[in-house]
Amino acid sequence: MRIEVWFEFASTYSYPAISRIGALAAENGIDISWCPFLLGPIFKEQGWPDSPFNLFPNKGAYMWRDLERICARLNIPFKNPSVFPRNGLLPARVACYHRREEWVGDFIKAIYEVNFVNDADISAPAVVCECLAKLGVDPDHAITIACSDTGKRMLKEETDRAISLGIFGAPTFIVDGELFWGNDRIDDAIHWCKSNAT
Repeated sequence: MRIEVWFEFASTYSYPAISRIGALAAENGIDISWCPFLLGPIFKEQGWPDSPFNLFPNKGAYMWRDLERICARLNIPFKNPSVFPRNGLLPARVACYHRREEWVGDFIKAIYEVNFVNDADISAPAVVCECLAKLGVDPDHAITIACSDTGKRMLKEETDRAISLGIFGAPTFIVDGELFWGNDRIDDAIHWCKSNAT
């Protein structure tokens, strides 16, 4: 049993989803395929030059309050970041290139936490290096190869694949081609995965 977890580091609702998907999947014997991608190109295709939460103030205000409620209910620490959306290109390249490494799930969680708890700039190499180093990963090596031409191409290909799959937001969970969008669809994705296991 396997779930593809599609996420964007700037995505607000991806934060609580990433915080709990690892434990939920483990409890249910489900493997995770980590699928980082970029929402910017998808938004541009829809004619949005920015996050819809910035373009539509009422929607944005609701989202921030909703996220506070979700995190409080799940007992997840949360601090409204001073910059939104933050540029997640560097950590996305790292997560994409190293997505099959055992440490990548913890790295992904760490990046979300420094953004949505510590209000740190996740585009800063020093911040990404610190997250990697805390996991015992050589940050210079991990970042250098992730930012190579191959690493850049991998992330672009994943973003193109997201578009081809009909993904329009994050987080998105895909189980055997079935798409579930949003933090509130984790349980549905888990149930579908278990119910349709062969």
